[in-house]
Amino acid sequence: MDHANVLYQIPAEETGLPMVFLHGYGQSRMGWMTTPDGREGWSDMFLKMGHSVFLIDQPRRGEAGQTSVAGTINTEPSDQTWYTQFRIGTYLNDEFTYNEGSQFPAGEEALDQFFRQMTPDTGMDNAGGDQNIDNTVVAQAVAATIDEVYARTGKDSILVTHSQGGMPGWETARYTDHIAAIVAIEPGMAPQVDSDDYKALLEKKIPVTFYYGDYIGEEFTDVPAAAMWGFMASTADTFTTSYTAAGGISTVVHLPDEGITGNDHFMFQDMNNDVIAEHIENWIQANVMSAE
Repeated sequence: MDHANVLYQIPAEETGLPMVFLHGYGQSRMGWMTTPDGREGWSDMFLKMGHSVFLIDQPRRGEAGQTSVAGTINTEPSDQTWYTQFRIGTYLNDEFTYNEGSQFPAGEEALDQFFRQMTPDTGMDNAGGDQNIDNTVVAQAVAATIDEVYARTGKDSILVTHSQGGMPGWETARYTDHIAAIVAIEPGMAPQVDSDDYKALLEKKIPVTFYYGDYIGEEFTDVPAAAMWGFMASTADTFTTSYTAAGGISTVVHLPDEGITGNDHFMFQDMNNDVIAEHIENWIQANVMSAE
């Protein structure tokens, strides 16, 4: 019970470090494997780049649903809320409208498949509170996965997190010495400076990069949640300023600044997900592999 479930693939010619993927809220590893319109997902893309890939369903989610702390499972969909929260577009008068220039797969069928990827948690936090995710349980399961990868391969892993997965992702650094780098895709928050997570990352000299898509900031007055995500991104800036001053490696990538526009919270499922995967691979080569 309270374990992670891991699906993995090993390339015929492994030239890069292993990559461990942790999904976000309401998601499972399926989001890394494919897209709502059936295109290739990041797991296959990075596999072709020479990385072994390890795709986690976190404890109490997806195929890791056995839990020691049962909770009430809410299966009621909140499609309209997530559509706006994830910056895919707006919902008004019973109609979904994509943001201008959106890279999200077009069409009702793709949107339907996207919502069908969502899956509920099966348990509560270990304190018996009203939180449906226990970050420490998840972090320790991710650390155990990374340690197992090291035991089998002798290699440290690049941890890729998304959204809610960012929080236990930071904490994972406290429980394993085998993280080569962390790639955080629009994490909920960056670690607070001088927190236990921050100190563990810095002590172990783990390179970090943050990736943020489009439609973020107060200037996008017609995009719901744009200001909220602007605040989230500002925590990455604060972290990076302190982390680099202390000798660590941290970068914050705003895709529009790189000439890559139209991306929402699920950039790894957007129409240009291959372009972003290549951008991340270039960061890995420059900041992780060069130090090997």
